Amino acid sequence: MTREEVTQEILSAKRKKNLKWSQLAELTGQSKEWTCAALLGQMTLTEEQAMAIGASLQLSAEAVECLQVVPYKGSLPTAVPTDPLVYRFYELVNVYGTTFKELIHEEFGDGIMSAIDFNMDITREPNENGDRVNIVMSGKFLPYKTY
Repeated sequence: MTREEVTQEILSAKRKKNLKWSQLAELTGQSKEWTCAALLGQMTLTEEQAMAIGASLQLSAEAVECLQVVPYKGSLPTAVPTDPLVYRFYELVNVYGTTFKELIHEEFGDGIMSAIDFNMDITREPNENGDRVNIVMSGKFLPYKTY
């Protein structure tokens, strides 16, 4: 069974059971953002987490086992994403990536924002002109070392 097949099994069961990511997050004890990433194949679940998800979604034993294997991270099917929502993030990095880089370097120095020591929170922000998507990302700053 491939990790992609496990993801499809998860998505199918989630739809059939009409569950939200926040409900599945309660089973993992993690945020809805982390849990979603994990169940879409980007993170490794502990045995306890995998068993809880497997029981809730009635996943096969092989799928539960796959959830505990360190995944190959990065799941976009093409260099330039074609899904409109995902493409907007690509566009955001194309337009503002140099701004992110410049302002982070000005504030912190030469380094990167970690995607390993990282938190994310996605919420709905009510607005009279149409609700907004509020995404807060927080990653540890890792300076480049000289040697």
